[in-house]
Amino acid sequence: MSSFISSRFLASLAAVFVSTHGLRKHRGGSAISLGLGQQNQTRVEISGGKLLVNGEPFHMKGVCWNPVPKGATHPEGLDYAGFVDADSLIMQEAGINVLRPYEPITDTAVLDKLFERGIYVVNSAYSYGGEPAQSAVDVVNAVKDHPAILMWAVGNEWNYNGIYLGYSDSFNFFDARDRVKEVVDLIKAADPAHPVSTIYGELPDNDTLAVLSNVDVWGINAYRGIGFSGGEGGTLFTDWKHRSDKLMYMGEYGADAYDARGPNPNYTAQADATRELTNLIVAESAVNGGVCLGGLIFEFADEWWKDKSEGSAADKHDTGGIAPGGGPYPDATFNEEWWGLLDIDRQPRAAFQEYKATINPMLGAPPKEDAGWRLQPLALLWLLPVFASL
Repeated sequence: MSSFISSRFLASLAAVFVSTHGLRKHRGGSAISLGLGQQNQTRVEISGGKLLVNGEPFHMKGVCWNPVPKGATHPEGLDYAGFVDADSLIMQEAGINVLRPYEPITDTAVLDKLFERGIYVVNSAYSYGGEPAQSAVDVVNAVKDHPAILMWAVGNEWNYNGIYLGYSDSFNFFDARDRVKEVVDLIKAADPAHPVSTIYGELPDNDTLAVLSNVDVWGINAYRGIGFSGGEGGTLFTDWKHRSDKLMYMGEYGADAYDARGPNPNYTAQADATRELTNLIVAESAVNGGVCLGGLIFEFADEWWKDKSEGSAADKHDTGGIAPGGGPYPDATFNEEWWGLLDIDRQPRAAFQEYKATINPMLGAPPKEDAGWRLQPLALLWLLPVFASL
């Protein structure tokens, strides 16, 4: 008898799950449709000094994501589809609600999984200057209606790398800037429903801000030790406010886990920097009247291809590598294969626990448990026949 009741009960619970599978409380929003029927485009706007997602103020507790496995290189070895399921679960555990890739995500199955886990995407629409500007429109048109899309990003600290073409006599900073302007205009024409950002290394000058007035939001990559100190006793955020009336976000920030001074590695220093820098970003959140939409910490997991020095290999965890702009805490040295909150095998470091514990100001507290699937009140009607027959 008990076995019969258990089977009937479990069968009805399965029906409840199916009936509620399309409803889940999305971080920062209300119940939205998933998996059943047409997914609606997420409403994203900048209004009143805030980023609004489906009408609600939104703070980005984000991460940079570039899943390249051992032995592979970027961009050929990128494997969004292979890593998204496991990686997004870990992100969800930490309360991460946004990620930024370095190449476009146009696989809708990947976007579906991210959205299911409550994760939006600042999608890279154009990263390499060797591609025609029109290629950004192709990316945008492919996925602009997907509800996981939060905004578009053009370039990655392109002022340093010349949109990854490098600078030469035939291509200078002003050429790169003009290309960014062209691409931003094309994206805005193709998709007026999403903001367009560009990722800049440190703060742009007034002339660049004026030329790129078509940019909706600026992403700033900055490494200034264990703080964001600025000019005249201020901060990066006060300096930004003096330069622009637009909102910004941290496109990259953080610290690597290898201390060139010793001991090597230094997981405590990385964890300390993660906590302090993230709390400074939260204190400047636009949700509470600041200028910052949040931050995308660099990065989710280690990548072993990045050190190009003699004797390095993509299947070996090397030290070294160089990067432009300032320097991370505590050694002001970029060790490019040690930046992950997790190692390449997805084992969490102390920095991951610190990031998980940081408050998202739009929620008021870090997540203590997976939001998971919740039974909707009407769905409980499925259980009535079971109890009536017992």
